[in-house]
Amino acid sequence: MIVKVCGITNAEDAAAAIADGANAIGFNFYTQSPRYIAPGRAAEIFTARGVRRVGVFVNEARARVEEIARIAGLDVAQLHGEEAVGDYPAAVMVWKAARVSAGFSFGRFADCPAEALLLDGPAGELYGGGGVSFDWQSVGQGSRTAFRRIILAGGLDASNVERAVAMAHPWGVDACSRIESAPGKKDHKKMLEFIRAARRALES
Repeated sequence: MIVKVCGITNAEDAAAAIADGANAIGFNFYTQSPRYIAPGRAAEIFTARGVRRVGVFVNEARARVEEIARIAGLDVAQLHGEEAVGDYPAAVMVWKAARVSAGFSFGRFADCPAEALLLDGPAGELYGGGGVSFDWQSVGQGSRTAFRRIILAGGLDASNVERAVAMAHPWGVDACSRIESAPGKKDHKKMLEFIRAARRALES
């Protein structure tokens, strides 16, 4: 079970997320994102034992992903670009991100070696997520391979995460923009409410 808070840019938000019950923290290394954080700065942000440190990347060279993973102490590389399997880093686990829109199919990920498939809403020309939800029922258990671990992202907060989990039966959930007071700064009340609702839904 994964409850991830993404777009972490400071130690205060990371500590609050972990205290609230998040077990994965996301750092965005896409330089065009308003939530970008330098690898060295991410390395300085402490996370508790058992909390996965996840780096968000977009079309980054494998060698650079591996370098940043080493600097920032990452456990997972979350890949949002057009990466081929040969581009996956060797030193960390991979979560492959995919946008869900009309005509989406799990078929093209049948041979994907990633630990999980992170499903995000449509974001136009944006990468790394646009805070837009999608039809969660369309990716329910009946439409995917039984072994596939999926993580739901895109427009999630306390108001809808329980419904999303009930429809899609995911391994985990991921929230960012809808639990912020500004890009890169978390609203701690919204974050707490999201994490509580997410854990309640996933544990049931």
